[in-house]
Amino acid sequence: MNINILQKQVDIIIASNSSTAEKLQSICDYLENEISYYDWVGFYFKNGDKEELKLAQYTGEETEHTIIPFGRGICGQVAVSNQNFVVQDVSAQDNYISCGWKVKSEIVIPIFVNGENIGQIDIDSHTKNTFTAKDEELLEYICKKISMIL
Repeated sequence: MNINILQKQVDIIIASNSSTAEKLQSICDYLENEISYYDWVGFYFKNGDKEELKLAQYTGEETEHTIIPFGRGICGQVAVSNQNFVVQDVSAQDNYISCGWKVKSEIVIPIFVNGENIGQIDIDSHTKNTFTAKDEELLEYICKKISMIL
């Protein structure tokens, strides 16, 4: 994974004249196409004043998890903890919401605007033990860039 190339392409997407929704979709599509073990890439955002996340743009298989209560699953836990969550083997997690039998690992990075956790990027992989510090670094960079356009 060449983080510099990936970051530059994300910068180009962010700087484009597209709508915010189109930029988020382009980032999902780009990451899923460029990183072989990113099998599902999506954004969840806080659903108004409710204590839940709502699915926004994504690429990959359809999911029934369009609303996730805070505290539930990996995404819901990140909404409460405000911390990155890397799960190398989802079968080892008690509080995991299964998105499909193929998913073996997941990484979720929060997005902050003015110090408030307003959403997150969520990546599922069909490979166990696949995420590294480079994935966290890349996704944190993306979340910071996204926070500037929200």
